[in-house]
Formats: sequence, structure tokens, C-alpha cells
Amino acid sequence: MEKLEKLLVILGPTASGKTSLAIKLAKKFDGEIISADSRQVYKYMKIGTDVPDGETVDGRYMVQGIPHHLINLIDPAEDFSLADFKRETLIKIKDIHNRGKLPILVGGTGLYISTIVDNLDIPKVKPNKELRKELEDKSLSELVNMLREKDSDSYKVVDVKNPRRVLRALEVVLGSGQSFIQQRTKSKPEFDCLQVGIKRDREEIYQRINTRIDEMIEQGLVDEVNALLKRGYGWDINSMSGLGYRQFKNYIAGTDSLENAINCLKQDTRHYAKRQISWFRRDKAIKWFNSTDLSKIDTLVTDFLCK
Repeated sequence: MEKLEKLLVILGPTASGKTSLAIKLAKKFDGEIISADSRQVYKYMKIGTDVPDGETVDGRYMVQGIPHHLINLIDPAEDFSLADFKRETLIKIKDIHNRGKLPILVGGTGLYISTIVDNLDIPKVKPNKELRKELEDKSLSELVNMLREKDSDSYKVVDVKNPRRVLRALEVVLGSGQSFIQQRTKSKPEFDCLQVGIKRDREEIYQRINTRIDEMIEQGLVDEVNALLKRGYGWDINSMSGLGYRQFKNYIAGTDSLENAINCLKQDTRHYAKRQISWFRRDKAIKWFNSTDLSKIDTLVTDFLCK
């Protein structure tokens, strides 16, 4: 049997403590971290995407001495697709292996993680400009209703508050006649994976989300949004339609209060965490631990790397 290279995966809902655990494990097991976050890849969006504090050294983003990959890479106006993520992540994993290090994939974007762990084949339906133009004339609620009707499986897992995600799912099902989600067939695994999930009580997660967002506001999240707009990035691009940005559109336009915008961000983030938890629960291969179970996690990772 072919021996596969090791890949450690740290996952869980937003605000569960993935980053701090991953850094501890990277220090102990000589690892490097690859972000499996669909938004941290964008430049100029550090606060809203909760990029950990660090500095760029020789072209690599370093946090507490640990290299972090797929962070601050592309312009916010560029699209970064699932296929882009898979391609770039495979390159990074193989490079880390070639240097004798342990790749640690860390994040809460379930589809991104599954794409690598399960070696999913990405739907090959090409962008259809005419169809997109027709769909973009519709409101988000109309698009969501259409997705629910045409592709109920994808509706259950796609971020229905992100117009670009909804558009892509509709583009695939309308262009191929097959569900966007169901087209994700699995190929032979490329890596021997250990998935470690961090579990917390749901109410604790919600409280941590609220606290984190209050900290983001103190750090200057609104200023970051304004700076992006001044750079010429509009609300219509994918990156600006994500959590942490779209919630401030009406406030900046002067039609809503800052308090309402913050409350909306907290509520949307809690809903996102709920979807993340539902997604991960379906994967029986994930080993779940409390955030305080460091010795148990250390033992599990040690055994995994030695077997």
C-alpha cells in the first residue's frame, strides 16, 4: 500500500480557538500553518477576517515564529474560487513536506477543508457571462429562492447571504442540470489526514463571537471598511460581500446606526457558526476535543505522526 504524507487539520466554528491551538501544535511538531479560510486570502482585510497578528518576513507571513500560508495574498477585487484554493493549498502542502515540516491546515470553511481531506473534484461548469448577467438583475432573496427550488441540497450548505456563492451554485445547477454539491465527487486521497475539531458549548461560542466583534470595532474595523472603499473596492465584489464588511454598508451610507450594524454582524456571525457546526457534524472522521484537552491532543498527534 502506498504510504501517504501526513496532514494535520485543525477545524471548528469561528471563535472556537483554532488559531491558538494550531500555533501550539506547530511549535511542538515543527509545523507550518495553511489557512483554510475563504476570506483571509485577501489583502487589506486583516481585522474583518480576523487574521492573527504577525509580520511579513522574506515574503512569508509569520505569527509567533510560525509561517502562515494563504494569508494576504490577492487583491480584494479578484475572485478566489474553490479550485484556486485547492490548487494553491496542494502546492503549499507539498512544499512544506519537501522541507521536512508538518503541514497544518487550519480553518472553519468546511468545503475548503473537505476539498483537500476528501480530494473532492471541483464542478467543471465554466462561468456563463450571459447567465450571470441575467441572474445579477435579480435581488438576493430572489436568487436564494431560486436556489432553494432548483438545488435544495446546495441551499442547505451554501452561504445564502453571499451573492457570489449563491450565483455560482445556481450557475452550476442551471448550466449542468446537476446539483452543485452533488457534483463534488471524491478521488483517491492524497494525504493521510488527522482532523482535530475544537468543541465548545454553543452559548460559549456565541459569547466569544460577541466579544471578538467588540474587539474588532476597537481595533478599527470601520476604518478598515472605509479604507477599502477609498481604494475603490465597491460593495459588489465578492470580498466586500463577506462577513465583517457588508454589514456596514447602510451605516456608511448614513441610513443606519453603528449599533445596528454591529448587532447585525454579531447575529450573522452566530448564524454562520451554527452552519459551520452543522457541516462538521456530518464528518465522522473528525476527532473532537475541548479546547483545554491539550495533553490528549498532543498524544493523538504524536501517535498519528509515529504510526
